[in-house]
Amino acid sequence: MSVSLSLTSALARELTMTANNIANANTAGFKGERLTFDSFLVGQGESETEFVVSKASFLDEKQGAVTFTGNKLDVALQGKGWFSYRTTEGQTVYGRDGRFNVDTQGNLVTLNGDHVLDDGGGEISFPPDTAGIAVISKDGTISAEGSGNIAKIGIYALPDLQSFERIGAGRLMPPENNKGKAGASIDTSTQILQGSIESSNVQPVLEMTRLIDMQRAYERSNKLMDSEDDLRRQTLQQIGRPV
Repeated sequence: MSVSLSLTSALARELTMTANNIANANTAGFKGERLTFDSFLVGQGESETEFVVSKASFLDEKQGAVTFTGNKLDVALQGKGWFSYRTTEGQTVYGRDGRFNVDTQGNLVTLNGDHVLDDGGGEISFPPDTAGIAVISKDGTISAEGSGNIAKIGIYALPDLQSFERIGAGRLMPPENNKGKAGASIDTSTQILQGSIESSNVQPVLEMTRLIDMQRAYERSNKLMDSEDDLRRQTLQQIGRPV
């Protein structure tokens, strides 16, 4: 009963994670999350029992497909680097969604309203007389007609990526004990492709296959618990009968 319960608990966590992957299959720059399992041994010899435990989750860093849009403010990352944003709450977070826009104050922002940060950690703003975006080069340098180079979009390497926390919309936040010094550094190997966006690296067909496998495993686990419960019930009934 306890072994089956441990498996059911682990499957429930994996189900939640897979459902979140499927829900974000169309979120630009989203990275899928995976769960690893391990065994936990209790007792020794013939009384040894092996339980299932969900060990840890990890971020799938695989590159998503790049789609051409033609929009000058759409940019895709090719490599392992990350954009840096400042949220409306003032938090510094990271993501790969490059669907940018310019707000009414001339700030470069994401679709969520987060400010896009430059390679120095500052917010990117355009002069009031900027005629239009001309080029965003591979290294992130933004040049505008009549204004020359304006800023350079920050592309950051996150060496401790797996410890970061998801906060929605494909964004990641440094762990609580590492805020303010996330270990992020400038990534010079990742390039920007203007006029394109990176799709989610989640493959819906594979995720649905995982869901089916999890459902079957869940049913087997429940069947084992039901069988054990029936055996106990029959045992109690036999014990309670007069001789």
